[in-house]
Amino acid sequence: MAGTPDDSVLIVIDVQNDFCPGGALAVPGGNEVVQPINALIKRFDHVVLTQDWHPADHFSFAANNPGAEAFSLIDAPYGPQVMWPIHCVQGSAGAAFHPKLQIECADLIIRKGYRSHIDSYSAFFENDHTTPTGLEGYLRDRGVQSVVMAGLATDFCVRFSAVDAAKLGFDVTVLEDGCRAIDMDGSLAAAMAEMAEHNVAVVPSANYAV
Repeated sequence: MAGTPDDSVLIVIDVQNDFCPGGALAVPGGNEVVQPINALIKRFDHVVLTQDWHPADHFSFAANNPGAEAFSLIDAPYGPQVMWPIHCVQGSAGAAFHPKLQIECADLIIRKGYRSHIDSYSAFFENDHTTPTGLEGYLRDRGVQSVVMAGLATDFCVRFSAVDAAKLGFDVTVLEDGCRAIDMDGSLAAAMAEMAEHNVAVVPSANYAV
C-alpha cells in the first residue's frame, strides 16, 4: 500500500448493512460512503474498522424498554441514552459490513456495543466515557499519532470517536465526503461544533494530504 506515514491510521466507523439504505437504522445516503472510503483505504498502510455488535437484549433498543419509543431519550446510569430501533444484532446480516467495503485491508476490527447494559458510540470508550475498547492501546503500541476517520454516522459514532481521539492527544481529521449523518434534532450541527471545539479538522478527502 502507498503513501501514508507510519504514524497515521484510517479508522472506518460502522459501515454496516443496518446503517445503509434498507437497513434497520438506515442513515440517509449511508451507502454513498463506500466508494470514497475504499479509495482512501488504498492510501493507508494502517486501517482499523469498527463494527456495532449488539446482543439482542441490548439496553439501547426501544423494544427492550416497555413504553419507550424509538428515537426517544431516556436517562441511563451513564447519562442520556437514545432509544434505537433494533439494529446490528450479533451475527445478523444487518451487522455485517457493507458487501462492497474492502474489509480485507483492515489490520484490526473493533467490535463495540456488545455489553448488553451500556451503549458504545465511540471507537475508544463505552458511553460511560471510562470503559475502554482497547483501541487507544493498540494505536499507542504502533506509534500512531494521526487519526483519520470516515464512516457512519457523522453526528453519533464518528463524532464521539473523533472527539475522544482528540481528547486522548491524537491529531484528528474527519473526511466529510466519507461520512453521512442521521441529523436528528440538530445533532449534526452539534457534532460539527463539538468537533471544531476539540480541533478536529473536517475536510474533503480530496484536500487531505498524506
